[in-house]
Amino acid sequence: MSIWFKSPDLSEINAWNKGTMLEHLDIQITKVADDYIEGTMPANEKTFQPFKLVHGGANVVLAESLGSIGAQLTVDPEKYYCVGQEVNANHVRGVRSGLVTGQARQLYKGKTSQVWEIKLFDDRQKLTCISRLTVAVVKK
Repeated sequence: MSIWFKSPDLSEINAWNKGTMLEHLDIQITKVADDYIEGTMPANEKTFQPFKLVHGGANVVLAESLGSIGAQLTVDPEKYYCVGQEVNANHVRGVRSGLVTGQARQLYKGKTSQVWEIKLFDDRQKLTCISRLTVAVVKK
C-alpha cells in the first residue's frame, strides 16, 4: 500500500530542486517506491570536507532533503507544507568517491508532525550515515 497523497512524478519532484542547495550539490531523487524515497549525491569537491571525505553537513542535507520531500509527498499540497524541525545524524563510514545513496522511510505520521529515518550508503552498499528527521506539517 502506498503512503503517498498522489502518485509521485520523479521529473516534477526533481524540478523542485532548481535554484536550491540540492541543485548546487547535484542531489537527485532517483526512486519513489510504495513506502520509501531514494536519492543520490556525488562524493566530489562540492560535498567534500578538507580531508576529501563527504562532509557530515552534506550528508545531513541529503538526509533532510529526502525526508522533507517524502513528507511533502504524503500530504495534500493545497492544504499543507512540511518543514524540518529536528534532524540528527550518525556518520559511521567515510565516503571518498562515487555516489552516496539515501533511502528515507516514514516511521510516524501524525496530523502535525512526521518522523522519518534516512539511511545513507556508499557504492558498495555499506552504511555510511543514519539520520532521523522530525518534520512539522503546517497548514497553509
